[in-house]
Amino acid sequence: MKVKKSGGGAGAAAAARTEEELGRKALIGPDDVLGLQRVTSDYLCTPEENVYKIDFTRFKIRDMESGTVLFEITKPAASEREHNDRKDVDPNAGRFVRYQFTPAFLRLRQVGATVEFTVGDKPINNFRMIERHYFRDQLLKSFDFEFGFCIPSSKNTCEHIYEFPQLSEDLIREMILHPYETQSDSFYFVDNKLVMHNKADYSYSGGP
Repeated sequence: MKVKKSGGGAGAAAAARTEEELGRKALIGPDDVLGLQRVTSDYLCTPEENVYKIDFTRFKIRDMESGTVLFEITKPAASEREHNDRKDVDPNAGRFVRYQFTPAFLRLRQVGATVEFTVGDKPINNFRMIERHYFRDQLLKSFDFEFGFCIPSSKNTCEHIYEFPQLSEDLIREMILHPYETQSDSFYFVDNKLVMHNKADYSYSGGP
């Protein structure tokens, strides 16, 4: 299993971009999303643009200090999902996750996120993820991870190490009091072209 630390900063060097500007572009690259100043309201690419058939099948979050598993989910096998597919299913199903954590999560310094994924019959070069977290319209942190090369028809496992910023007590209080106003965009690139876009929101109130 590969273990990788984020190389991300806040992306301040990138020129500011709006979601509307990117929606008019034929090709969206890393510098484009690094210039976004707020979370997107819609997806910047379609599921069909994932021509490499990248499929995330397992996801686990753990506290690096204690080793405690904070969240874990495994998707059904692709064959099982295809068997259950219906034409009326939302095409964006599976691209959004809602997380529910306790207030203590906001005080963690380092978290490991293990992802397991499969790829189709095409080799993948320069597989990269940029993940940007916001509270309302404030950028909290931008993470930048390289997956590297993936051989065709392979299953891959990688742990990304998230170094969390220290948040003020006032900001922590606001994030606890306003569940799901903390949101993130996860952008996936192959050879600097956007091929996948997932979204998430977060509650730190300890309940649904």
